[in-house]
Amino acid sequence: MKKGKRKLALHWQIIIGLALGLAYSLLATIQGWVDFTDNWISPWGTIFINALKLIAVPLVLVSLIVGIASMNNVRTLGKIGGKSIGIYLVTTIIAISIGLGLVNLVQPGKFMSDETRGRLVEKYADKTQDKINQAKETKEAGPLQPIIDFVPSNLFESASNNRNMLQIIFFAILFGIAMVMLPENKSGPTRAFFESVNEIILKIVDLIMYYAPIGVFGLLAGVLVKVSEGDINFALEILAGLGVYSLTVIAGLVLMVFVIYPLLVGKFGKVKYRVFLKAISPAQLLAFSTSSSAATLPVTMERVEEKLGVSKKVSSFVLPLGATINMDGTSLYQAVAAVFIAQSFNIDLSLMDQLAILLTATLASIGSAAVPGAGLVMLTIVLGLFPQIPIEGIGIVFAVDRILDMCRTTVNVTGDATVATIVARSEGELNLPNG
Repeated sequence: MKKGKRKLALHWQIIIGLALGLAYSLLATIQGWVDFTDNWISPWGTIFINALKLIAVPLVLVSLIVGIASMNNVRTLGKIGGKSIGIYLVTTIIAISIGLGLVNLVQPGKFMSDETRGRLVEKYADKTQDKINQAKETKEAGPLQPIIDFVPSNLFESASNNRNMLQIIFFAILFGIAMVMLPENKSGPTRAFFESVNEIILKIVDLIMYYAPIGVFGLLAGVLVKVSEGDINFALEILAGLGVYSLTVIAGLVLMVFVIYPLLVGKFGKVKYRVFLKAISPAQLLAFSTSSSAATLPVTMERVEEKLGVSKKVSSFVLPLGATINMDGTSLYQAVAAVFIAQSFNIDLSLMDQLAILLTATLASIGSAAVPGAGLVMLTIVLGLFPQIPIEGIGIVFAVDRILDMCRTTVNVTGDATVATIVARSEGELNLPNG
């Protein structure tokens, strides 16, 4: 009797696509294949991101309604919500503290020459101004603007933009609570409908993931080409000027993934970290490829539920919330980048200045949209605390932001899954497959 061929695991397929994409990107940069890559290779990655974003809002809306309806108790929702937000804030403060500690220890700003700094500021002046304008709009909003933004005036308008995920969460919570408060004979048919739609959406996620290796290849194929703009000499100059800074950020992110999260998952989630990493690795790889927590959310939810045994009741609430307000990687990056830029201009920040960075970066992380590049807007707000630092200095970090965005998004998604596991364990809602 012949044994069936073993199918290559999804995470290995994604790793192969990722490796081939990076290899092609390096070759394209050396050969100067900028237009060909932009026109014929990168679009396949864009298609993949669009497909994931397409399903993100319906998945959050439907799964959250199903999860809340299954609680049968509004008090349970408040309990889970309180735990989730509390743990998210703790991990964010830990991440920022690690970032501040490393950037003060290594002092990457001292490794940058005046010539390289000046060229980078000049080269990215236009992009810097865009971020400054966006940050200005954010700061000019009233103190209660975040609460106003939380409540949608038009559900369909909110559903048209992944940046409005908090508004979708608000409506889903409201809808789910109303279902819980109604008698079973009135809410039952609607609950059955949403449970059926939820299963269909999960199947759509499975179908999209068949395309993942090709999509990841397309996303990674253009990374180095975009960073260097086809100029290998400029790429080498960036590496020399920003290499220590980039390694400082990455070192902090590695500490989060391989020290802090293992401690939390092992101590409070009672899950071996090897099992945890194996379960969520496809989501981590997608986060690395897409630089978007929102685009990765469908896969994160699927892996946490199916491979870690976190109940839908917990995952459907904790993970969408995390994709919106939990930005450990982004917060760590903001702390390192702010101090690095100050160091580049030979400006010393006091302990009180750095405590202000910790507080502001923590609050800013809650407002960071779960999309590529949003961290730079929040970084502009953080830099705005210090009049002595030229705000144009943000242009220094633009050159490597895309690559660091990929790394910090991976940490963001890992943090979301960590908190979901801990909350599920504390609520007795964790049932690991195969023991």
